[in-house]
Amino acid sequence: MDLEIRKELRTLPKFLAELVARHLVAAGDFLNEDPERAYQHALYARRKASRVGAVREAAGIAAYLTGRWQEALSDLRAARRITGQDIYLPMIADCERGLGRPERALEIIREAPIDELDVAHQVELRIVASGARRDMGDLQGALVELQCPQLKERRARPWVARLFYAYADVLEELGRKGEAREYFSRASAVDREGVTDADERLAALEGLEIVDVGDDVVWSDAEDFALSAVEPEESKAPAADSSDQ
Repeated sequence: MDLEIRKELRTLPKFLAELVARHLVAAGDFLNEDPERAYQHALYARRKASRVGAVREAAGIAAYLTGRWQEALSDLRAARRITGQDIYLPMIADCERGLGRPERALEIIREAPIDELDVAHQVELRIVASGARRDMGDLQGALVELQCPQLKERRARPWVARLFYAYADVLEELGRKGEAREYFSRASAVDREGVTDADERLAALEGLEIVDVGDDVVWSDAEDFALSAVEPEESKAPAADSSDQ
């Protein structure tokens, strides 16, 4: 467990700190593979230690990943208030989108202290702002929100993949399929952690299908692959017995 979280938990009685710590660790372990189970662990921790910033953060993130927008909004706001950190703003704004309030999401983003956030969180705010514009039917505005220097980034980082993917997604909806193909390709190239389905989207634009062949994954024309997978009827006939000749 992170040292800073341990320091926060020291404000609790020892037995309670150990109990909460176990549930926080479990929540973190299950977050990606089973968000609902992670949420249950984080919820238990929140019931026992709701004034600890790390606990409200864990509960907020788990609620966010399971689509509990109002609950996530409450916990993430509490985490921000307790810790004084603005890193929760992208999720807070996205929760407003989830609640059907894109205008409020944009307001939160406009008020965010951008210069105090690292590049990853700045990009996440842009992605949320773009999504809010799309919610409002403003596709061109959604594209503009994503036009930033980081579109030239080439290093493999999760936020880079997400930025390229979001940009490609808007381009495709605008009908600019050639540019969309380029940015889905870029997203695929830098997405080492599998945070997007860029490969599938790129394949769809190319009219291809991703097919598992043994231990390999290949791109193939779906119809051609289906035909090649069918053994010709003549090859299924039994070989002539040499004794009959």
